[in-house]
Amino acid sequence: MTETLLTVGKLVNTHGIRGEIKVLSRTDFPEVRFAPGSKLIIIPEDGKGRIEVIVEAAREHKGMYIVKLKGFSDINQIEKYKGSLIKVTEGERVELPENEYYFHDIIGCEVFTEEEGNAPLGVIAEILTPGANDVWVVKRPKGQDILIPVIDDVVLDVDVPNKRVKIQLMEGLLS
Repeated sequence: MTETLLTVGKLVNTHGIRGEIKVLSRTDFPEVRFAPGSKLIIIPEDGKGRIEVIVEAAREHKGMYIVKLKGFSDINQIEKYKGSLIKVTEGERVELPENEYYFHDIIGCEVFTEEEGNAPLGVIAEILTPGANDVWVVKRPKGQDILIPVIDDVVLDVDVPNKRVKIQLMEGLLS
């Protein structure tokens, strides 16, 4: 069985000449991922191989992170990894509080209404984050997508292992 890797960022450019890199964060936990001593895996843009690295230092800068990796002290050592993804093993995953979920756990779940024995409404294909609460975009087999607000009144049960979500239909959700 292959090990599952989770993407936490992308190397977008070098920073200065001392081997620092600009990382576009793709994680809700950058303070954990880019903390000194954190183990990261660089997957080169061509997808060939992987390089395990350890964070020496990091700081936020203009919406990105400037990261210094142990063993990289020169721009020439790190420049070839521009465009690479930064990943962690699933074992490094941050545990979430109850009733919070990772996007990749929710996308692909079938959505059912609270009535037993009915066919699924569709599959969660996307998650929007417009503001106060997330919105799950449910692709239906036929018809328009359904937008499900992720609030207690609507989302009744989330069963991640079985990829099933049970909802309470509110007036206006199906049109």
